[in-house]
Amino acid sequence: MSRPELTGHASLFYNSKEARKYDSSSRMIGVQREITERAIELLRLHETSEPRLVLDIGCGSGLSGKVLEEKGHVWIGCDVSRDMLDVANERIERKRKKENNDKGGMDSEDEEESEDEEMEDGERGKVELASTGDLMHHDMGTGLPFRPATFDACISISALQWLCYSNAKGQIPKKRLMRFFSSLYRVLRRGARAVLQFYPETAEQAILISECAAKVGFAGGIVVDYPNSTKAKKHYLVLSFDRSYKAPAGLTEGSLLSEARQSGVRVDGTGDKKGGRKGKPHKKKKGMKTKEWIVQKKETQRKKGKDVRPDSKYTARKRPTRF
Repeated sequence: MSRPELTGHASLFYNSKEARKYDSSSRMIGVQREITERAIELLRLHETSEPRLVLDIGCGSGLSGKVLEEKGHVWIGCDVSRDMLDVANERIERKRKKENNDKGGMDSEDEEESEDEEMEDGERGKVELASTGDLMHHDMGTGLPFRPATFDACISISALQWLCYSNAKGQIPKKRLMRFFSSLYRVLRRGARAVLQFYPETAEQAILISECAAKVGFAGGIVVDYPNSTKAKKHYLVLSFDRSYKAPAGLTEGSLLSEARQSGVRVDGTGDKKGGRKGKPHKKKKGMKTKEWIVQKKETQRKKGKDVRPDSKYTARKRPTRF
């Protein structure tokens, strides 16, 4: 299966049909829940009982926002696909309508009994909370249009890798990443954290993303879950304002660079197929031409219609030394 990022813009790939299919797939719902819960763990939101205002970038159909609601947090989601947002908005409106109908049809005694039942259900983790989310149609590559120091945390599930691809003539991946991270740095409060889960196609993309985040002032690195698995492998970019930030389990200093070196990629983003050799690239000595190079050169000349001597057993043979 080809990567969705290679098919074109995200708003075109996630059309109405694909959005409904995505939201109704039990597999995707399970994967989204698992990734979101892991992101919340890396954000350390479970350490506080107070509700937090969380920015959900690339919220899609609101599956990750639903998990945030269950944890008691308020969230604002933005996505480039309007069809995905329509599905998410239907869920939010349906939930709010159900809440209003339940409140309007009960008296004070029933309300007290309902509150007791909700407390009991809440202890079991089965209570269905009212929707605390809001949505906005926006492309994260153009920057985040929020006031400075607005959010307590930020999550993003399977969206960041879209910025590494150019879907229009004027789109430059590095500039879009820099614009995104600089605006993210501005809208987060001091001491806030961000966890961005993404699927890099190559190690170069992971390095590019990490370098752009570091240039705007973020500290942190990449956490890789299930590194030895092809299908279950997950990348989480964990960012923080605090330079004395203590890395969570699985995140070590230089982990991104070590992963890149294992993949044969240099830090500057250029591929080195010979194991990431440092220094200047190897240059071939002048005058050393192999037989394969000479045969290929002669064939190219023949195709151009030039008069070329036929190949023989003496072609590219080294001449004897002079007397």
